[in-house]
Amino acid sequence: MELETGGAQAPVMVLVRPQMGENIGAAARAMLNFGLDRMRVVAPRDGWPNPKAVAMASGAGRVLEAAGLFADLPAALADCDRVYATTARGRELVKPVLTPEAAMAEARALAASGARTAFLFGPERAGLENDDIAPASAIVTVPVNPLFYSLNLAQCVLLLAYEWRRQAGGEMPAAPVAAPASLGEVARLGEHLEERLEAAGFFFPAEKAPGMKRNLRNMLARWSLTRAEVQTLHGILRQLARRG
Repeated sequence: MELETGGAQAPVMVLVRPQMGENIGAAARAMLNFGLDRMRVVAPRDGWPNPKAVAMASGAGRVLEAAGLFADLPAALADCDRVYATTARGRELVKPVLTPEAAMAEARALAASGARTAFLFGPERAGLENDDIAPASAIVTVPVNPLFYSLNLAQCVLLLAYEWRRQAGGEMPAAPVAAPASLGEVARLGEHLEERLEAAGFFFPAEKAPGMKRNLRNMLARWSLTRAEVQTLHGILRQLARRG
């Protein structure tokens, strides 16, 4: 029984004859990272369930527990309305070739009408065979280096899952915002810095001192310092003065 928490519109990720349990587990992690939880496993080489897959899933075990196990690909795709096959190699089969972005945009549009979509991922050694690709409506190819186009199974799953999440409008968690230093605080830091540099004989020769000080103030303004950073720099300057 497959999980339903990803929503009825979420695509099914179908691993065809996967060879290594570790890659299946890593694929499960990649899926759950981006909110997908429907996995189907077709004729895994090392049987099912796979202890190595569970160990590698590390927190995404529920995806594996709910994964559908199928003896062949037609059975795994029987309830799917549109299928996409992932491959980087040229094929004699004439099908539309889509980027992950285009494929997921199409899958989202179909999902909005209630259609179920599936993405096929081939075995690690050679990828999908032509017979696997035949029932697919389109091929999905990642624009990778043509001199080295082979992707790890889990990497490929991650790229597609990320694109699904990105198009859902998934937002990154906001980073903590530190209080910015005011212009006055930055100006006082500049004065303190000039004072210490003056004492150290930095502004030499004298006729160049105005330009050097101007460059120093410009640099401080460009750094967009926070209040905490300004206080840290004041502390550094005071400590250096004591050591001197």
